[in-house]
Order: sequence, then C-alpha cells, then structure tokens
Amino acid sequence: MANQADHHDDDPVVVVLVPLPMQGHLNQLLHLSRLLLSYNNIISSVHFVGTATHNRQAKLRVHGWDPTSFADHIHFHDLSVPPFLSPLPNPNQPTTNFPCHLQPTFEATSHLRKPFAALIRQLSSKARRVVVIHDSLMASVVQDVASIADNAESYIFHSVSAFTIFLYFWDSMRKSEAAGINAGSINHIPYDEIPSLEGCFSHEFLDFIASQYDYQKFKSGSVFNTSRVIEKPFMDLLDNIRLKKKNWAIGPFNPVPLMDKKVVTSERARHKCLEWLDKQPPRSVIYVSFGTTTALTNEQIKQLAYGLEQSKQKFIWVLRDADKGDVFDGEVRQVELPKGYEERVKSMGIVVRDWAPQLEILGHPSTGGFMTHCGWNSCMESITMGVPVAAWPMHSDQPRNTVLITKLLKIGIVVKEWARRDEIVTACMVASGLKKLMMSDEMRKRAADLGAAVRKSMAHGGASRLELDSFIAHITR
Repeated sequence: MANQADHHDDDPVVVVLVPLPMQGHLNQLLHLSRLLLSYNNIISSVHFVGTATHNRQAKLRVHGWDPTSFADHIHFHDLSVPPFLSPLPNPNQPTTNFPCHLQPTFEATSHLRKPFAALIRQLSSKARRVVVIHDSLMASVVQDVASIADNAESYIFHSVSAFTIFLYFWDSMRKSEAAGINAGSINHIPYDEIPSLEGCFSHEFLDFIASQYDYQKFKSGSVFNTSRVIEKPFMDLLDNIRLKKKNWAIGPFNPVPLMDKKVVTSERARHKCLEWLDKQPPRSVIYVSFGTTTALTNEQIKQLAYGLEQSKQKFIWVLRDADKGDVFDGEVRQVELPKGYEERVKSMGIVVRDWAPQLEILGHPSTGGFMTHCGWNSCMESITMGVPVAAWPMHSDQPRNTVLITKLLKIGIVVKEWARRDEIVTACMVASGLKKLMMSDEMRKRAADLGAAVRKSMAHGGASRLELDSFIAHITR
C-alpha cells in the first residue's frame, strides 16, 4: 500500500474518471475533465478509464470543445475486457423501452476491476493523492481503491438529477424518517404526479443497479452534474439525508460559453445542420432528438414525421437508432421515412441521420425548442442554453425528469404522458405539442431566464463555480 508519508505537498494530485460505457455517461465525465483541468495549477492530469471502443466513442462524439487541446493532460486508458455481444436494439420490446440490448455491455464492465486496480497502484506510487470519480454504476469496478492506497479516495458521480436521487431516498425511507425532512421546501412537490419506476428499467438492469449498492459505501462524497440554481431544494435535502458525506453540485459540466464557431480545426468542421440553422430566423427551429438509447417503432417514426410536417414549424430531426454496445460494429437499422418526405419538407426542416452536435444546435440563436426524451444530459444542455422542452420520456430517469422540467421548473410541456407509454403518439399530438411549445412566450422567457442564471452560476463567484472551487480545494487539501 502506498504511504501518504512518501509524498510531498508539491507532488501532483491526479484525478481518475470511471464512466459507465453509455454515451450519456461517457459524455458527462469527459466534459468534467475539462472543468477539472481549468485548475491546472493544482490538478496535474486527468485519467479517463474504459475500453478502447468506449474511449474512442467518447472522444469522437464530444461537442462544444476539442479534447485534443488538452492532449498533454487527459490520458485515456484503454483497458481490456473479454469480447461481449453487441446486438441491435429492439424497438418492439413488449414490457419496457429500456435498451435491454446493452446489458452485455454492462455485464462486461466487471472485468475492468483488476486492470483498474493495477492502474491505481501505478498512479498512487507517484502522486500525492489519487482522486477517483466514478459513475454510481461502476462502484464494483473501483471497490479496491481504499485498500490499494492510503493516498487514494473515491467519489460517486450521479449521472441523473438531484431530484431523481432524492426521490429514490424518499421512496425507500420509512415514514418516520421521511417526516423529519418533510419541510416547507418540498411541500410543492406534486407527489401524486410522480410516476413509479414501473416500466422504467429491465429486470436485468435493476439487478445490475442492486449489485453496485454494497460498494458505494466506500465513497468520500458525491458529485452532481447540476446547479443549485436549478435544484437547490433537492441538493439541500440530500445534504440533510447524508449528513456525513458531502455533496457537490458543480454543473453544468458542458462548456459555458461554447467554443467560438470560428475556432474549429479541419477535423472538426461545422456540421451541415449548423450551416442550415445560420439561415433561419431567431428562435424559430425545433430540435428533435431522443438521445442514444431510444429505438422507436416504424409506425411511431411515421407518425412523428407527419406530425412535424403538420406543425408547420421549422425543425432539425435527428433520426438515429439507439446505440449498440459497440457503436463501431457496422450493422445498423435503416429507418425508412414516408415516400418523398424529405423532399416535401426541405423548405421547413432537415433530417440528420449521423451524429449531430447537440450542444451547438441548442446553443444556436435560431433554435427555439427541443423535443426530447428528457435524459439528464439533454435536460442540462437544454437548460444551460435556455431552450424550452417538449418532453417525451422513454425509460429510466426520464419520466421523473419530465416532472422536474414541466411541473417544477415550468420550462416545458408534456408531449407523451408516461401513463400512456404503451400508446402511439399520433401526428396530431406531435403537431399540437410543438405549436403549444413554440407559441408560449411565457415559458420561453422562463427557460431563457433560467439558462442565463445557470450560465452566470459558472462565472467567477457564481454558485456552481464556488461549489467547484470547494470540491477542488477539498480533493487537493
């Protein structure tokens, strides 16, 4: 075991990031690496841990900044796992829309434990302190940190909202415990409208979550990709519940402000949809994207296509299938749109079938709304850019995020109620939802004001910046 006494105060502090190998998780922790390295006088390097496939995926898809600009300070560690299945997503699953096809990928992460332990041994022998920030669902992978080195400590990264984490505790508390925290700050929560977790996850994934619980007790604290500007009541409640462990709300992780569009390398030329956006009136375009874990049926895609056309709203629609476990494994489902559709709508919208730069789209002055599944990554990006939301939850934490966005923050409308998740959303429902969103000046103003407040929180002296300063001071103490 490395001995703290062997290290001097001027030795480096290094940070090791361990994401779950799903795009929304990879993306958040890669964004976090940039934030940490802005303190480069005290954080010497960041180490990003995963398989070669998932590290490549994270680098290829990052948006809003260029990771090659930190090439000397972000070290990607390609750890090996045995080959795992990478089946196509199934849009016709009977019981849940959860991406069950990714389960082999999740199970394969258990093989990262030994190579990860070897990496920590190596890093702890040279650094004053090794700080591991790991996805809450990678707790078993990092379980040996404390026993390997006494100059190493681990922190859980929650990839979901503080609201969602609070509701998890609320659901599991005894009534006597809950009574002690049911203060005025949470009386406005519409508990009767909070959906249960039924249909949100597959049974296999719930077992995977449960398998991580025991290993989370080793953590030294928790890190959230949120801001107290957005979720102060729920961060305060979590502080109340976890009196012995500190929580830091240091989001948004994504860049604020975005990298100047003129400062792009030849490898990172602007996407064609951004050129199209340049020609549209301010706040006139609805951006439609359901993330990387949603597989819509052919019938639902057809209804969505007609709904966009009937809405008469300008749009960018990212029409991609859910990611496979290995996104570089060539075979993908080819989705057919109604005959002549793209030609018919070309004056009002474009369909993007490749990877789209979501952050730049949301940050573009021509974007006025976002139809989304309400994954937390997308919620944070939309909030940061001040764009109101048309919520269409699919699985996981998304139904509860929808409540936060539409009922509490009041910066969005619901396109599909979670209670009707088994039904098709008709073209008429799509069109009316989009018109309602784009015509609500009050909602758009609330979204713009919240976005401005969140961006301000990341500036010197702002709430999120002070919290990030506090976290950095803590891990480099």
